[in-house]
Amino acid sequence: MDKKDPRYDQFTAILKEELRPAMGCTEPIAIAYAAAKARAVLGSVPVKLRVEVSGNIIKNVKSVVVPHTGGLRGIQAAAAAGALIGDADAELEVLSNVTEDEIGHLADYIKNTPIEVIYADTPHIFDIMITAFSDVDFSYVRIVDYHTNLVTVMKNEEYLLDKETDTASDDKGLTDRSCLSIEGIVDFAESVDVEDMREVLETQIEYNMAIAEEGLRNKYGANIGKTILRDREGDLNFMMRAYAAAASDARMNGCELPVVINSGSGNQGITTSVPVIIYAGEKGKSHEELLRALTVANLVTTHLKTGIGRLSAYCGAVSAGCGAAAGLMYLKGGRYEAIAHTIVNALAIDSGIICDGAKASCAAKIATAVETGLLGLAMYEDGNQFFGGDGIVKKGVENTIRNVGYLARRGMEQTDKEIIRIMMES
Repeated sequence: MDKKDPRYDQFTAILKEELRPAMGCTEPIAIAYAAAKARAVLGSVPVKLRVEVSGNIIKNVKSVVVPHTGGLRGIQAAAAAGALIGDADAELEVLSNVTEDEIGHLADYIKNTPIEVIYADTPHIFDIMITAFSDVDFSYVRIVDYHTNLVTVMKNEEYLLDKETDTASDDKGLTDRSCLSIEGIVDFAESVDVEDMREVLETQIEYNMAIAEEGLRNKYGANIGKTILRDREGDLNFMMRAYAAAASDARMNGCELPVVINSGSGNQGITTSVPVIIYAGEKGKSHEELLRALTVANLVTTHLKTGIGRLSAYCGAVSAGCGAAAGLMYLKGGRYEAIAHTIVNALAIDSGIICDGAKASCAAKIATAVETGLLGLAMYEDGNQFFGGDGIVKKGVENTIRNVGYLARRGMEQTDKEIIRIMMES
């Protein structure tokens, strides 16, 4: 792909938009960001908070530890942390510079501050609305569709920001993803000037491997990564699964190390990148080969998630596992045909995993998604594949990707509602 091709700048922009550092699970962090922004607009620490959120935000915040809170979980903890000690200017690293002394005041703030949580009736799958009150003033902040997309900011009755929202798209304001295709992604990865992507990809390598190693060093959650690796040291397939799972073990259970996300999700950023990094290291691949393979992996994950949506009943690790497998096939020398078949094979196997929120078991789903990607890759290497008409598989990789997007976004709408209902009753 020549630099004069308009897709070159689009693909570069998409990667830079998607590969962003974040501390902690991104949905509670988005709540903390909104609350920190509300406090900044209010001009003082709120004496009361009202938090209105869509069902998928409840699903992804309910069970996860919010970093820099002393192990607290849930919506109230995320909102309180942002309102009391968050730095709105840091966006998804809103809690990254919190001190131990500040954490010590958080429990008292939660105990003494009314924090009302409301399940919002909204057409947006991703919707966070926070109203912060002082004794005399109020502020209001709304984030819609993705984690830093501020659409409304008010103080009292004055609008400081008022952007139109569009329920037809959850990527409004970002580079148009319709330019993405598997063939175009492979072409771009082959020809991209790695200097154009070096900074974001090297940050992904540094951050995501650091949290993976932390997850294997210490106990977090259900310790899925350690369990996979037990008595399996040196087995590369198990290593790729274990390191990815261990990063999620740590991230879902309070580790304060940042990750580089993909499609708004740290778990997806981890799943997409860590297996590729492990494989490249074990096989002695050059740093440039690794960067090009990560370009493939990240763009494939983003392409798959575009049709599905940022939040849905369809587990995002499935798409990320396909992205990782595509990156691995690239490192093995496979190009468009091999990568396309690998993706279709993987999608045919595990496109039924549900998303029931952010929690410890995400690590196990990540391990499964990586394993499925590896199986899809091995099938192609052995001359085996699934064909159009096999379930949701359709002839042509882009047609299969479209089927999966429709299944997840439209077909699983009621499933998503039932998952949220079950979780809210528990």
